[in-house]
Amino acid sequence: MLGIIGGTGLAELESLIITKRRIERTPYGEASQPLVFGELCGHEVVFLARHGLGHTIPPHAINYRANIWALHAVGVTDLLAVATVGGIDAQLSPGDIVLPHQIIDYTHGRKSTYYDGVDLPVKHIDFTEPYSAELRSLCQSAAINSGLTLIEGGVYAAVQGPRLETAAEINRLERDGATLVGMTGMPEAALARELGLRYTAICPVANHAAGRGDSHNGIQYENISATLNHTMQQVRVLLAETVKLKMCAVAQ
Repeated sequence: MLGIIGGTGLAELESLIITKRRIERTPYGEASQPLVFGELCGHEVVFLARHGLGHTIPPHAINYRANIWALHAVGVTDLLAVATVGGIDAQLSPGDIVLPHQIIDYTHGRKSTYYDGVDLPVKHIDFTEPYSAELRSLCQSAAINSGLTLIEGGVYAAVQGPRLETAAEINRLERDGATLVGMTGMPEAALARELGLRYTAICPVANHAAGRGDSHNGIQYENISATLNHTMQQVRVLLAETVKLKMCAVAQ
């Protein structure tokens, strides 16, 4: 089954025909919201808003372990995670959609593994390639089919939040090789890998990162909402086409 995690700007899927909502109990507490089951383009999917109903859970306080565990528990094997970002690379502009291929984790203090406790074995997952090649390929094909521009490749810097970064911090991230900055990419991706889920991120660019472009002297909050409203419509189209391609692949 395919799962979709929505982030800032994507608290619901308008085209999802909802069949039920379910509170899934986990050993790690409650997920951000009840899981939403429904049909998208005639295929069953499960949707979860990462920040909860009303976007009330800040990035550092999200129960990532419960979210991923709940999705896995109901049979999700593939996860498309929408994660809004700021653009560091000069070639990126607000409104772009990026399919990152790598992550650098700058977060701290988050519960980042299921293998944590004196009675549990140590688990070292291979995280060389953090995103599923299969799902990334499907997203690329879906973009072509839909006539959408999807920027292939990017390095996602996962920062702690909830505050935005200083210009100097963005300069450091760029020196480290990051091209995007967001607050929710980790430990979500690593937890999905621990449970054997195929996972990829789809990253709409909401704004230039601090010190870049029209954010040179500060983030232009008044522009972000309009940008996301437009971009998320494209993301919804991309998700729907990816679901169709995934289910066609399964049928074969």
